[in-house]
Amino acid sequence: MSKNPFTRIIDTNKFNGTNYNDWLRNLRIILDFENQGYVLDNPLPMALPEGSSHEQRVTFEKWLEDNRKVRSIILASMTNEIQKQYDRLDDVPSIMLHMKEVYVVPEQHIRYAKMKVFFETKMAEGSSVQSHGIKMLSLVEKLEDLKVGLDNDTYIDVILQSLPPSYDPFIINYNMNGQEKTIHELINMLVQYEATTYKSAPAILAGETSTSKAKGKTVGRWKRKKGKEKAVIATSSAEGAPAAPKGKGKRKVEGSQQSKANDVCMHC
Repeated sequence: MSKNPFTRIIDTNKFNGTNYNDWLRNLRIILDFENQGYVLDNPLPMALPEGSSHEQRVTFEKWLEDNRKVRSIILASMTNEIQKQYDRLDDVPSIMLHMKEVYVVPEQHIRYAKMKVFFETKMAEGSSVQSHGIKMLSLVEKLEDLKVGLDNDTYIDVILQSLPPSYDPFIINYNMNGQEKTIHELINMLVQYEATTYKSAPAILAGETSTSKAKGKTVGRWKRKKGKEKAVIATSSAEGAPAAPKGKGKRKVEGSQQSKANDVCMHC
C-alpha cells in the first residue's frame, strides 16, 4: 500500500469498544483513498472453479491482497484488548459482521442523544457568541445527517433560546420583525450584535486621563514643596543672624560702677 496521509487518523482514533460509528467513518476515509473500501461491503468471494478465466483469477487475487491489507489496517486501529478478539479471523467481512453485532449503537439511541445535547446546550454569559454559534451549527449538521425531521424555524428557535439574558433585546427585535434567516445568517447577525453592543472604550482615553491627573498631582506636590523650601530658607536666615555677645551689657554696668568708685576723694 502506498503511503497514505490519512493513516495517522487511526493513531488518534483507535477503536475502543464505544466509538464504533466514528471509527468506521475514519476507516472508510483511509480505505477510499486506496480504493479498497469495497472489501468492507462485499462478501467473501467463492473459491475459483476449475477453468476460470484470467480475468476472474486477477480479480480474485486482487481481493485476497486487498483483504490482507485492510485486515491489517483494521487490527492496527484497535486497542490491544479488542485486537486479540479478532486476530484469529482471516477475512474482513467476518470481522465486520461480528463487530456490527456487538458494537453498533442503534440509530434511535444516537438520534436521541444528539437531540438532547442540542436542546440542552446553553451559552454562558460573557462567552463568545461566535464559538457558541459554530457549536450549535455543528449539532444541527449532525441532526440533519440523522434525518431527525426538524425544520429551519425549529433550529432557529432552539438557538435563540440557548442565548443568555443579555441577548433578550436581540431576540425580541428578531421575532417582532418577523425575520426569516438561515442558521448561518443568524450567527452572523449575532456576531455583529455582540461587536456593536459589547465593544469597549479605547484604552488611550483612559491613559490620557490618568496622565493628566498625574501631572496635576505632580504640580501640586511641587508647589507645596516650593512653599516648604521658602519657609525653611526664612527660618534658616533668622537662625543664621549673629547673636549678641554674652556679657556685653554686664561689663558696661561694672565699668560704670568702677568709674564711680574711682571718683571718690581719697582725702575725705
